[in-house]
Amino acid sequence: MFDSHCHLTDQAYSADLDAVIARAIDAGVTGIVTIASNADDAVLASTVASSRQALWCTAGIHPHDAQTSDRDFERIVEATELVKVVAIGETGLDYHYDHSPRDVQRRSFDRHLDLAARRRLPVVVHSREAEADTIAAVRSASGIRGVLHCFTGSGALLDAALEADWHVSFGGMITFRKWDGQDRFRRVPIDRLLLETDGPYLAPVPHRGRRNEPAFMALTCRAAADLLGMDETDLGIRTDRNARMFYGLG
Repeated sequence: MFDSHCHLTDQAYSADLDAVIARAIDAGVTGIVTIASNADDAVLASTVASSRQALWCTAGIHPHDAQTSDRDFERIVEATELVKVVAIGETGLDYHYDHSPRDVQRRSFDRHLDLAARRRLPVVVHSREAEADTIAAVRSASGIRGVLHCFTGSGALLDAALEADWHVSFGGMITFRKWDGQDRFRRVPIDRLLLETDGPYLAPVPHRGRRNEPAFMALTCRAAADLLGMDETDLGIRTDRNARMFYGLG
């Protein structure tokens, strides 16, 4: 299995990061990408990844922190040259919390898409309650490889992503009893499907409400395999391969 999206630089892991990674390896996780949320985080993510095998990272500014983009974006550009940076992001739009003004989020998102095109790196996209603007961005991002991470969107957003040959990623929410995305999940072609934890957030059942971690990929993979009527080992291998192709890891 491959955890295509988590946040190992989060303070939730500060006391036991090496143990967290060891548990993931023991659970069958063969690769992890830790996702940056701002410029400082991008530097830290590279430091964390550079000293550990089977761990890579990204450089980007989360939409919650988009108001720092005007000041810090050149640091993200520089961070793309750091060791083991394999993608741009996490970027995108979040109109649920509106921690940054929407026009600022859109400007930051556009910058990340432009950087992804210039660096020929894939882009990791967060979208929440911003469907029309995300669809417009995906459709305008010609030639850019992208993933809609922790997908909870509509069929229209899924269509836009698949038409653009983007990947779609799902996490622990697929184990939740009231999750209603089964039909959209099954519509994702197997070669475009990624799995993730988004740790430390959104832990799968039976750990819901507690800290998530990459070792819990096994639970998400099992639930995904059940939804698709597949053997979970086969699905783990397929989605591991998808993640490595997406992130350019061979």
